[in-house]
Amino acid sequence: MNDIRKTGESLVRLLKGINSMKDFIKKIPILRSIAKVVYFAFVMPFRSFPGSEDYWKKRYQSGGNSGAGSYGKLAKFKAQVLNGFVREKQISTIIEYGCGDGNQLRLSEYPSYLGFDVSPEAILQCESIFSDDETKTFKLMDEFSNETAQLTLSLDVIYHLIEDNVFHAYMERLFGSSTRFVIIYSSNTQKQSRFQAAHVRHRKFSKWIEENKPEWNLTRHIPNRYSYIGNDEKGSFADFYIYEKA
Repeated sequence: MNDIRKTGESLVRLLKGINSMKDFIKKIPILRSIAKVVYFAFVMPFRSFPGSEDYWKKRYQSGGNSGAGSYGKLAKFKAQVLNGFVREKQISTIIEYGCGDGNQLRLSEYPSYLGFDVSPEAILQCESIFSDDETKTFKLMDEFSNETAQLTLSLDVIYHLIEDNVFHAYMERLFGSSTRFVIIYSSNTQKQSRFQAAHVRHRKFSKWIEENKPEWNLTRHIPNRYSYIGNDEKGSFADFYIYEKA
């Protein structure tokens, strides 16, 4: 029993040391750059990607969160744009596809909100956070039953849809369930980076909309206040794209 306890304590110390090293590397730009090169050259090629849905399920199962874009100044920027638009257009119903861990939603000012996600853990977490908020409801993507809203949201999701069929189905639902507006917060390019993560695939989604949803017009493009400069916590490659149904 003592040997088991000692082994457990050693593992805990090892994990703490690894996390401390990660934090240290993140704080020093040159070390962060070297770490990226090592990871993408020697680690990533030998790791198989489980698929978009499985990746996010496992990420939340292991205690991961929605990512840097849902925290700090990036979350505040997104909330300012979204809350302002909801007030301006007097939106009463909102559906979001990819609600994640709910942290971004903490800053929202929505009259009625329905959030979908592929992860059961993310849904349970959101239900716990907003258990006293009757204006918010959450469902798994598999539980979708043709709900509609005046505004549908896709925030930091599209560039995580690796498979073409998953991307197509997602876009069909995003636009098919909105009666007035669609807001997308994403990159909008086909250009891929050598050092991007396995769960990232940039897409020129505006071209898909032009070809498949011609009745929807791009009415606003709001560039990100914090452009991406190599650090996910300080900037983002996502902009706001607001579509209105003709």
